[in-house]
Amino acid sequence: MRVLVVEDQVDLAESVARVLRREGMAVDVSHDGDDAQERVSVIDYDVVVLDRDIPGVHGDDLCAQIAADGRRTRLLMLTASGTTADRVAGLSLGADDYLPKPFAYAELVARIRALGRRAHPPAPPILVHGDLRLDPAQRVAIRGGMRLPLTTKELAVLEHLLTARGRVVSAEELLERVWDEQADPFTTTVKATINRLRSKLGQPPMIETVPREGYRI
Repeated sequence: MRVLVVEDQVDLAESVARVLRREGMAVDVSHDGDDAQERVSVIDYDVVVLDRDIPGVHGDDLCAQIAADGRRTRLLMLTASGTTADRVAGLSLGADDYLPKPFAYAELVARIRALGRRAHPPAPPILVHGDLRLDPAQRVAIRGGMRLPLTTKELAVLEHLLTARGRVVSAEELLERVWDEQADPFTTTVKATINRLRSKLGQPPMIETVPREGYRI
């Protein structure tokens, strides 16, 4: 899942980003509306976590713009004010959810995951393929009754491949959806992660390499 956090409080933004990355999400951070506006114009985010009162393009205007573009991107609006009037105003601008500050990180993660599911065709809460079961929310993968010792990135790659439902997923797509802007597009990080994941999944092999195209379950 690719997430953009738009928050002008630098410490809070970085703290949120760290929490979400530990949950296996690819996270970019913007500290003002102008930068965020540029990012959403070129990157197809699953969820934008948007502080309402930010410098540059105001959060309200950015929210309305993203909603009007007809993108699949879901919007979670943050604000220091949690009055009913503010919630109604935010939702009327096109926000999909609204969370007042201060908030619990566990609730923030749960809300982002729920919005992320709405950004894609419906997928079951537990992903199953043969004797493999993946619970994205609990970040647990089990094959043949045994829990697999997967890293956060390996779990995220496996989730993306499973939700593709047999579609070939390119290395570029994995890099965009599982990593973030800090990833070097010229590294072999995707190939290396796939190789480790294959090894941990065991036999019979579950991930197929499609030459010059990518990977699929």
